Amino acid sequence: MGGLYPAGLTKLGFMVEHAPSSVYIASPEGDTGKSTVALGVLQMLCATTARVGVFRPITRSADKPDYILELLLEHSTADISYEQAVGVTYEDVHRDPDAAISDIVMRYHEVAKVCDAVVIVGTDYTDVASPSELRFNARIAVNLGAPVLLVVRGAGRTPDEVRQLVELCSTELGVEHAQLVAVIANRCAPDELVAVDHALVGFGVPTWTLPEIPLLMAPTMGELCEAIDGEIYSGDPELLQREALRTMVGAMTAEHILERLSDGAVIIVPGDRSDVLLTAVNAHEAAGFPSLAGIIMNGGLLPHPAIARLMEGLHPKLPILATKLGTYDAASAVHGARGRMWAGSPLKVDTALALMEERVDAPELLRGIQVPLSNVVTPQMFEYQLIERARSDRKRIVLPEGNDDRVLRAAGRVLQRKIADLIILGDESAVRGRAAELGVDIAAARVINPATSPYREEFAATYTELRAHKGMTLERARETMLDVSYFGTMMVYIGIADGMVSGAAHTTAHTIRPSFEIIKTVPGVSTVSSVFLMCLADRVLAYGDCAVVPDPTAQQLSDIAVSSAQTAERFGIDPRVAMLSYSTGASGSGADVDKVREATELVRERDPKLPVEGPIQYDAAIEPAVASTKLPDSEVAGRATVFVFPDLNTGNNTYKAVQRSAGAVAIGPVLQGLRKPVNDLSRGALVADIVNTVAITAIQAQGDDK
Repeated sequence: MGGLYPAGLTKLGFMVEHAPSSVYIASPEGDTGKSTVALGVLQMLCATTARVGVFRPITRSADKPDYILELLLEHSTADISYEQAVGVTYEDVHRDPDAAISDIVMRYHEVAKVCDAVVIVGTDYTDVASPSELRFNARIAVNLGAPVLLVVRGAGRTPDEVRQLVELCSTELGVEHAQLVAVIANRCAPDELVAVDHALVGFGVPTWTLPEIPLLMAPTMGELCEAIDGEIYSGDPELLQREALRTMVGAMTAEHILERLSDGAVIIVPGDRSDVLLTAVNAHEAAGFPSLAGIIMNGGLLPHPAIARLMEGLHPKLPILATKLGTYDAASAVHGARGRMWAGSPLKVDTALALMEERVDAPELLRGIQVPLSNVVTPQMFEYQLIERARSDRKRIVLPEGNDDRVLRAAGRVLQRKIADLIILGDESAVRGRAAELGVDIAAARVINPATSPYREEFAATYTELRAHKGMTLERARETMLDVSYFGTMMVYIGIADGMVSGAAHTTAHTIRPSFEIIKTVPGVSTVSSVFLMCLADRVLAYGDCAVVPDPTAQQLSDIAVSSAQTAERFGIDPRVAMLSYSTGASGSGADVDKVREATELVRERDPKLPVEGPIQYDAAIEPAVASTKLPDSEVAGRATVFVFPDLNTGNNTYKAVQRSAGAVAIGPVLQGLRKPVNDLSRGALVADIVNTVAITAIQAQGDDK
């Protein structure tokens, strides 16, 4: 893919033993949003390719870390360290450009040896000793045998000017014999996207346009604090992660400031302007007013002690920073601060990924890069497939724990990437207010307060009927419906929601008990159980039951096996069921082994076509060499994909041991056996865990439609 040079041979004459698919992301200028494109391309590759690496030919400094490289490495799937992913520094290029390219080529091929694909991110325009930095990037691309994905900036340019710039860049790339594979015009004015698209028609390679998204360029309050050499005076430190979308100097009277407030604004005001400070703090907390990003008190002045006590009594979460800079210098520093997309900016990352998913045709781009199909399934590939399947037929998922920040952050990600439609339970003003403080957009979510919802009476009446045999009264049912787990479960039962995800702030029992009472089990299965989808480095396995049934009977074990096989198949795993025990085949006896043996026979009676083996030890189930000795004629031994544990103690400890010792990604627990999907979260769940569980629940709901 290097243009003029034979396969495997670069311009400098290096032979390439391993030639992964690669793409060189280059731009002719700074501030093109190249990191947005690089992150999106990296995700596209990780969704289809097992080992995707990152390489940065030139970095700014050997002393300071490259934040773009750190971000991309966090999302890559190849085992590459930061040091391995770096070529040379700008100082090296200044000293001897040819020697620098030789070093780049050598270091790149060390990375390429352990990758199936590599995303190569070009320079950031920090004065390379060359008349054209783009041409220097082209030289590197040719020597690495990588086609070029060109990124240009549309901001401040007419569609015709964008076209002219792309033509000029194409000519420069051609002079160095670099292969142009695609063009992305980024940061275009939203109302000119169609015009830019038309201007690039017929260019000869695929072209896409991305709109200007202010959030991606906006600095966080933490970055502004650094820019003004300030310190936090008060507020929630976690909210320093929020982006400041607009700057406002608070030199007016309070009423005029209120007229000009907007979401995400930061107000610069001297610390002795108590009227403005109190107005801003109260407006931020008041319903119906914009949610501010923060306040900067300038001039080295702090509020009068009486005003300080009053502000403290308001318990403001809004970050208030203090700086010694004067108004002009503070405003200049804030205006000059540029937001970075780095590993600690999840909102920017989610926005960039959603933008690339929406605007760039991934299959067409990957065809140009010539990415081979993978025979393995990595955790990243599996998670991407989950999201794609959920997005293909969006379902309504209820999240009862609207007072949990992790749930709100996950909701923002789910909505932004169009994984599911959401209903969030809680006081609407509190839920939306906290989401705004976190910088999370949940405008598309429906927020319902069980205490004031008209659904409460309907749900109470229905619950009374369902539990009449247990002596339920309407008055008690009304009280029960104040519990978000019961209210959310009833939404699923009635059909207002297609599934529920809870448990971030509640116990497993609290989350799933209502589903036992209300939703109940599918016909033919009397046991509600769970599986964990265990994403290993090269495949996905199903482990059941690791979360619900402490000591299952033989009948319950057969239920767990049948349900686990169905769940595995729903998520693209070809089910081959291993009924685990401490002995294999007829080698052992005892009550525990006999239980597994009986359960295996029950599974065979219930589903004669389902491949199942038991009792069998874990090593014989997963390792072909062991299987060939212990059960040589088994169609499951050595090839099992669904592992049914004899009890909860064994299953829970095993999944955690594999998760921690083998570095597996454990997705779940996924509840199974219910008529409609309800899933439980760990109380230590991360935002990504919640997003994955929402996607899983949505896919289960899709299955209910069939």
